[in-house]
Formats: sequence, C-alpha cells, structure tokens
Amino acid sequence: MKHLLFAAAMIPLATASSVWADDHLAWPATEGAYVYFIDLKDGATVTSPVLVRMGVSGMGVAPAGTEREGTGHHHLLINRATMGEGEDGAEEWLYGLPADENHKHYGGGQTEASLDLPTGTHTLQMVFGDMNHVPFGPQMVSDVITITVE
Repeated sequence: MKHLLFAAAMIPLATASSVWADDHLAWPATEGAYVYFIDLKDGATVTSPVLVRMGVSGMGVAPAGTEREGTGHHHLLINRATMGEGEDGAEEWLYGLPADENHKHYGGGQTEASLDLPTGTHTLQMVFGDMNHVPFGPQMVSDVITITVE
C-alpha cells in the first residue's frame, strides 16, 4: 500500500508542464529585472582561464538559502541546451538546477567566476535562481552566448 501511495504522489512530478509558472517560487522576480554578462559578448575570442562577470538589474544577490524577497543568486550553464530545453528542460524550471560540469552554482553570492575552459568553442547562459536554485523565470535567463577559447 505504501508503494501505491508513493506512486500516486509522484504522478504530478512525472507529468510536469514545460511551461514556467511562478507559483513554485517563494516569491516572483521583480518586475523588469534581468540578468546579463558584464564585459563578455557573444562571439568573443578569449583565453583561459575565462573571467565571467555576472550582472543583475532590478534584484539583489544573496547566498543560496537566504530567504529575502527580491534576491537570488547566479547559475551558469556551460555547453548545454538552452535553459528549459533538452532532456531535463521542464524539470529545471519547476524543481531547480542540477549541479554538475554543465551547471555551475554561485550560491555563495558570487558575481564573477574564473573558468578553465579548453581551447575551442563554448556556449554560456546565465540563470538567476531563488534561495533553492529554482530559476525565477524566463526574464531572469540571459541569451546564450558563444565564445571561442584560444
């Protein structure tokens, strides 16, 4: 019986919509807020280590776990599908970002990072998330930029 109840409870998770909604967040993003790369542009040619400076307008930066309205922290997606697309796209919007080589968390409130990237072409995308690493929504996701490391 326990297994049947557990399975029934998991059905909503398995059928989650890929459409983002802010009802899963502690609070929504501030109206008009957005994230952006500082000094790093699409098509840039750089050397490693790559300094990535992350900006946010309209909201504040606070460490993960900080329960304060109007704040969040940065995440950087490296060499992966655009946020919300790919194998785990829908789950990222609803349940938070994983932490691995393609999903860097800056939960200490960092606004810059030094990345050791190998020579070649790489894609980067910034995502601003709440205290639990859940993205605030489409307006808090940067465009994907492509850089070349020499």
